[in-house]
Amino acid sequence: MRRLLVISFVITLLCSNASAQTRLFTTYKDSVPYRIPAITTCNDGRLIAVSDYRYCGADIGFGPIDLHYRMSFDNGDSWTEEAVLADGTGDENNIRWDYAFGDCCITADRESSNVLAVCVGGKTVFFNAKRDNPNRVVRFRSSDNGKTWDKGEEITENIYKLFDNRKQGPVNTLFFGSGKICQSRKVKVGDYYRLYAAILTRSGVYALYSDDFGTNWNVLGSIDESPCPGGDEPKCEELPDGSVLLSVRTEGRLFNVFRFVDVKSAKGYWDKDCAAKAFAGIKNSCNGEILYVDAVSKDGRETGLLLQSVPFGPQRTNLGFFYKELGSDASKYTASYMASDWQPGLQVKDGLGAYSTMTLQHDGRIGLMYETGPTIYNMDYISLSISQITGGNYNIKKK
Repeated sequence: MRRLLVISFVITLLCSNASAQTRLFTTYKDSVPYRIPAITTCNDGRLIAVSDYRYCGADIGFGPIDLHYRMSFDNGDSWTEEAVLADGTGDENNIRWDYAFGDCCITADRESSNVLAVCVGGKTVFFNAKRDNPNRVVRFRSSDNGKTWDKGEEITENIYKLFDNRKQGPVNTLFFGSGKICQSRKVKVGDYYRLYAAILTRSGVYALYSDDFGTNWNVLGSIDESPCPGGDEPKCEELPDGSVLLSVRTEGRLFNVFRFVDVKSAKGYWDKDCAAKAFAGIKNSCNGEILYVDAVSKDGRETGLLLQSVPFGPQRTNLGFFYKELGSDASKYTASYMASDWQPGLQVKDGLGAYSTMTLQHDGRIGLMYETGPTIYNMDYISLSISQITGGNYNIKKK
């Protein structure tokens, strides 16, 4: 307890160096609430921030929800007016995949103006879904860095059929982990760098990959063995050697690593998932974001750095960062290694703080979007340097 109090005091001191927060989406008392942040950085540097606009006041399956978004052209200093990315029909007499849209994850291609958003669609409650009436999967595309969007396309069967031949039987329901879809920095097959996304099913977490910017998806690893069978909402990130890191919500955080035997064909294997001891004391189960950056330590060493956003607690309060330095020996990138030696960093917000996501901006700062109070929930954004997040221990590596 004494150690946690000391950590809390240090983190509070670090907060004095944090940049001003911007409220992107406001939930007023007795108004339609916002939830579930998603953010990405486009190839021209603009930011796209997306949120559920929950007319029904609850998750997908309980009523109508739309996706709203705003953009910034100056690394988050100012933002465009709120606009609609995905407009659900809300038609109770014709409930289809386009009835409602929520829990968005998003990515922007680094070499073009293409942007991909994947979300849950329809009106089926996750825990009540069956294979013949599952959570729907919907894809939206923009070809002009988010200025305009298509009307969406249902890809439910494209995803569910990947698991129909499992030894345990088909997957009854699933959804993509909200927030960030990871685009590889190393693997390019055809016209695009590979995408990685993590999904939650009622029989465990899996990871998917796409080599054509989300047109087709495949399972990373075996369909018969979940890399995190006891986990909740998941996220993916690529490690500096090209391996894929899985970060999964639980009472704290679970980690696993996929190592490639053949990168182009995506053949490889998962390690055994491992819980991070540093997160054990936060006593909450909440979606957060994992992000890798190239950094420089305060003594001048170039190194890799992982950032994990999560509420420090108790429960969903006091949102902040943990960080971890990665050694240069990629052979040590096991699940247990990824789960060890996390350090507490900046506490961004006092009080209510829940889901969060982040993106590396073109100015080298981290754009963090997160749920916060006083109402449940508002969507805030803050731009932070690596130095602020780590208490001066690291800086971003300049290109």
